[in-house]
Amino acid sequence: MITTEILNKAKQWLQEPFDKETQEEIKQLIDENSTNLTDRFYKDMEFGTGGMRGIMGAGTNRINKYTLGKNTQGLSNYLQKTFPDKDLKVAIAFDCRHNSQTFAKSVADVFSANNIKVYLFEDLRPTPELSYAVRELNCDAGLVLTASHNPPEYNGYKVYFNDGAQIVPPQDGEIINEINALSFSDIKFDAKEELIEIIGEEIDEKFTDAAVKNATSKNTKNRENLKIVFTPLHGTSIKGVPEAFDKAGYTDVSIVEEQREPNGDFPTVKSPNPEEPEALKMAIDLAKKIDADIVIGTDPDCDRLGIAVKNLNEELVILNGNQTFAVLSNFLINKWKEEGKINGKQFIGSTIVSTALINKIADSYGVETKIGLTGFKWIAKMIREAEGKQDFIGGGEESFGFMVGDYVRDKDAVSSTILACEIAAQAKSNGSSVYLELLKLYKEHGFYKEHLISVVKKGIEGANEIKQMMVDLRENPITEIDGEKIKYLYDYQTSICTNLISGEESAIEIPKSNVLIYETENGTKIAARPSGTEPKIKFYFSVNKPMPSIENHHITETELDDKIKRIIKELKL
Repeated sequence: MITTEILNKAKQWLQEPFDKETQEEIKQLIDENSTNLTDRFYKDMEFGTGGMRGIMGAGTNRINKYTLGKNTQGLSNYLQKTFPDKDLKVAIAFDCRHNSQTFAKSVADVFSANNIKVYLFEDLRPTPELSYAVRELNCDAGLVLTASHNPPEYNGYKVYFNDGAQIVPPQDGEIINEINALSFSDIKFDAKEELIEIIGEEIDEKFTDAAVKNATSKNTKNRENLKIVFTPLHGTSIKGVPEAFDKAGYTDVSIVEEQREPNGDFPTVKSPNPEEPEALKMAIDLAKKIDADIVIGTDPDCDRLGIAVKNLNEELVILNGNQTFAVLSNFLINKWKEEGKINGKQFIGSTIVSTALINKIADSYGVETKIGLTGFKWIAKMIREAEGKQDFIGGGEESFGFMVGDYVRDKDAVSSTILACEIAAQAKSNGSSVYLELLKLYKEHGFYKEHLISVVKKGIEGANEIKQMMVDLRENPITEIDGEKIKYLYDYQTSICTNLISGEESAIEIPKSNVLIYETENGTKIAARPSGTEPKIKFYFSVNKPMPSIENHHITETELDDKIKRIIKELKL
């Protein structure tokens, strides 16, 4: 049953300023009395942890030229109020998704109509290149039209500020206030074409040069002997990673031909998400065929990567995001150490749901680990606040993202791909392997094992279910799990950490977010948080124990796997 409120909201889209195509789409849904109408209008599209992202189509809860246009008009107004006497400039990039290029031009039109200079990429480009371009071109803001690894029906955009980082509070709230003060009729769509400049190769060259410079080590030899299989998963990395391989000196690279061409339908995978093992299947099959040393796949907008390497039995296995984060961080910190750049004023960026192994690794080098909320905008905020006082080495999170240095201010699969190959090349030259280097970290610091479960809850009912799950976890806290007493409950929404044993409370010095983390006396952690970009709630599990020997690592791993299974069963997930 469609409510009167929803119907009245939808009928507003049957007149100007909405074009005839949009009006016809909404009219058909009204005539059919479609329940789809409710989902399209029950709320307005909002910024989440990764910007604005959603299903394409007509309606306030959909990605279309009007919801994008309204947000862009609000951003234009915000920039003009923030920098009243400045000739404003923005950069815009887009990915391989359906309508991304059209949406990018539409957004450029709105900026130019507001007398803002626009640098628009000529064709699809990696998201990290947009971050780089914002700083390189001295822009006041940047946008990339992308839905990252979401299904084909999704699109969206990420908003960047003048430091090349995604917006954070209070900027996001101030921009949202500007957006909410607008009606769709306030959007200026009449482009001033003279203010739109097409950019491409010159920025490409500088970006890949910077990626290679930041990721390579002077100690790496025999790069040409490393056999690499690479897949862009039909995405934008085909525009950046092959050039980076070439500049870094990696010549034995096989690209998965069936996944080379950009395609918003992502026809060879169920999901273009390197977190999903199936996404790398074709690349792994090719690697087995040619006996490759390493497999790397990137998501559609090229800011995250999945890696597969040979284990001690010469079998290709996919590293999870935390394992990749640990190996990349250790190598990068050690690179800084070899270059004589560690003096106690350096830091690594991590997140509240990423592995605590990072803290152990960084501490062993005398490097601080700064912990923030999920999302690289928070790591970028760390960099901004530490400028002039501390040096940023790198940062990452469990969801397959990593940032090498601060030449970009977002996760970057171009430089991370080269860094991963540097580790593999050095290890191969030394008779080791990426997997063995990971096991050495476990032997030194303890075996940390993580697991993620995502529970999908779609639509209005799903959103209410997720909300209730978080309420239940807050109001009826778990007191014991797998025989271990829960010692701490971290509630990032109230910014309070409660010692459930003593009752003592302490403040959490991190911005508020709807996240709960339980931690036992033995360091076992369970985290719960609703996704900011998808209709799901995520549960993160982390367990650890000492690993007596590398030879028997599988015994320790099995014990930790069994522990995670018991916890999941106990929580009825």
